[in-house]
Parts: sequence; structure tokens; C-alpha cells
Amino acid sequence: MDRQPANVAADLADLPAAFTLAGAHVPACLLPDGAWSAGREGLAAVDVAVADGRVAALTPAGEAAQPGPARLDLAGRLVLPGFVDIHTHLDKGFIWQRAPNPDGSFDGAMAAVAADRAANWSEEDIARRFDFALRCAHAHGTVAIRTHLDSEGPRAATAWRVFAAMREAWRGRIELQAVGLIPIDSVMDDALFATLIELIRAHGGLLGSYTYATPNLVPGLERLFAAAERWGLALDLHVDERDRNGRGLFEIATLARERRFEGPILAGHCCALSVKAAEEIDRTLDLVAQAGIGVVSLPMCNLYLQDRAPGRTPRWRGVTLLHEMKARGIPVMVASDNTRDPFYAYGDLDLAEVYREATRIAHLDHPAADWPAVVSRAPAQWMGLEAGRLAPGAAADLVLFRARSLNEWLARPQGARGVLRKGRLLDAAVPDYAELDDAMQTRKAPRHGP
Repeated sequence: MDRQPANVAADLADLPAAFTLAGAHVPACLLPDGAWSAGREGLAAVDVAVADGRVAALTPAGEAAQPGPARLDLAGRLVLPGFVDIHTHLDKGFIWQRAPNPDGSFDGAMAAVAADRAANWSEEDIARRFDFALRCAHAHGTVAIRTHLDSEGPRAATAWRVFAAMREAWRGRIELQAVGLIPIDSVMDDALFATLIELIRAHGGLLGSYTYATPNLVPGLERLFAAAERWGLALDLHVDERDRNGRGLFEIATLARERRFEGPILAGHCCALSVKAAEEIDRTLDLVAQAGIGVVSLPMCNLYLQDRAPGRTPRWRGVTLLHEMKARGIPVMVASDNTRDPFYAYGDLDLAEVYREATRIAHLDHPAADWPAVVSRAPAQWMGLEAGRLAPGAAADLVLFRARSLNEWLARPQGARGVLRKGRLLDAAVPDYAELDDAMQTRKAPRHGP
């Protein structure tokens, strides 16, 4: 049966266990190495055969033997592998209604979150918001998420208990990883740091920190590296996010080289690099490439937070030097970061939106080349997952759009899409914000307390 898709989700609903998505457009960078004929946008025309929940075969469009299993003619519609979101904050997400940022600034966000955490972050509260976030991501087609967890103070263990329960409850739908996060100054506190390491090791997490300009930057980084080496932990750090003079990325790369550190290091944000002098940029990026550090940019959150002043249009826009990094072979990614909380008032854990905005903000086009990998193959590889690409034998976790090109995909919001999980249409919708209304009215602390 050959059919033309009028409504992507509707046409996927009654497909049998074995079928072919004929004439799909797929970014060639997300296909196995081979002689794929790609057009101007780097898209290849592919027939995707699916059987028993897995990709059975990939062939250039029209070359597969016919007749065969049920065929859905996509007529050039875009097909992507499930998305991979490598930098989020699910413990603090969706609190905007009860904890808005008073002025949109970084300091305002810090104060609002601290007050809300003290007043409201019970295990039940975090679990409700965490699950709400996962249902948003799931409906949008995300298959894996790494979240940072605030891990300082009396509520630290609470967030990790929620994470452990959610990781088990969502196993097989969304793969979850967690990073324990405390400020770099707190790394120098023996008790706080010991608690962080204990939580990370107990839950199979990664070691993280907010790094910023402080006399404790290098000593704190040395302590992080030493702990990572002792316990075999990967590092995932917030770097140079808010201070134009930040040198955290340079110091991290320098230490990694000096110590011959062999574990993975992911540096998030790295915003200060965009306003450095050319010589410092080159020196830093050379070290980052030599150290094998990966970088994840969070363009939507940083656009929201950075360079705010009353009555003044922002100048510093917060995206790091993705093109220069990629040219040196540095692995680069983009991710959601915060969602409807004081650090970012918007967002929905939709990596189609993130990629669309990143393309506009950071010029990930002309040519599009292999930029689609930044929300799929690249973060999946960094997380050690077999996701983010279309390959024979891989799970048929796919996202189908009515757009026929990257330009069509990026030009119009992509709320309507078909999500396949293990070859079957996902029957899931994003949850209604009203679900959290009662939780948003439980605030007890002063709205902008310390």
C-alpha cells in the first residue's frame, strides 16, 4: 500500500510491524558512512525499512526491492533520529509561576531559585515537576537527557532520590544521566565536597561545578580533577557563563593537559570566549582541542540572561564560538538548559525548537553541513549511547516532520510531528500546565529572599 502523508501522525497510526518509510529526507551526517547522495542542505533521500521495532535497512530512495512490506511514501518529508538533550536542569524546571525572575538577571535567578528551594523543594514537588518535564521531552521525540542537580545544602539528597526513581520509572523511554553540581567555592569546603562525591558515586553520576572568577578557581578545579581521577568520574562543568573576564575554559584545558586527564570533560556555556581577543581565543581553543574537551552551548538561556540592564538593549548575546571549535575538531553540541524557571522563563524541552533557535543565533547554516548532529549524534556519543543516528539494527526511534527540507523545518514552528518509538507511533501529548497549578501556590518563603 503506497500512501501520501497528509497528516504525519495519522498515517503512522495503523502501520504494521514491518513497513518502509519511502522517500524520506535524512541528514546524511546521521546515516552510516557510505555513498549517500546529499543535496545542498546535506539531506539524502532514503527508504527506511523498519521491522520488529528496529531499522531493518537503509537504501537510497527507490532502490529497495518492491513490492514488500507496507510502504508509506513520505514524498521527501524530513526524518530525524530521536533527540538527545545533554544539558538540562530538571530539578528546578517549571517553577516560573511561583518563582519568577524579578528582573531577568543572573543574580535575580539565583535569588529566586534559592528562595524557592528552601520553601518548596520536597521530594513530591521535585518529582512532579521532573516527571512533567520528561513528558514534555518524550512527546517532542527526545530519547535521552542529562540533567544537572543542585547538590549543596540540606535538599541535595532529595533531588538525587527523585532522579533515581525517575531513571527507573522512565527506563526504556528516556535514558537519564545526572551531574552533581555545586559552586566552585563550595568545592573547597571538605564537608560539602564529600557529600557531593558520596551522592554522585551512590547514583552513578557525573562530577560538576559552577566555575566563575574567584581566587578558588584553580584550587577548586584541581580538587575536582583529583576526585575525578580517584573515583573514575567524568566531568561536566558550567564554564564562563556570566563573567566577560572568565578564564575557566583556559584553566580547565590547561589542567587537563598538565595532568594528562583521560576522562571525559564537557564544558557548558563558555560564553566569555566570544568577547576575548583573537590571540587568547586561539590559545584557549588549541588547548581545548588538545585536551579532548567537548563543548555544549545553551543559546536560548544565555540570550535571556546575559547583558541585561534596565532600559538598555543587550549587546553581549551569549553564544560561544561553535564554528571555530568545530573547525578544530572540538565536539560541539547544543541543549535546552533551563525550562520555565528563573534562569529561563520559556522553553519546553523541545530540541527541534532549540536547534531552530541555535541556527538563527549562531548561524548554523549556509551551509547546514553536519550541524543537525549537535542535537543527536554528538551528544549521544558523548553520553555513551547508541542513539542519535539512523543505522541498521538501531531502535526505530524516529521523529517525522511535514517539512521537506531544513529550510522548511526551520522556517515554521514544528508543533505537529510524528514520533515513533521502537517503530510504533507514540501516543503522547505534552502535559497541560494546569497540572502544576496547585504546586505553584505552595510558596512559603519571601519571593525574592536570599
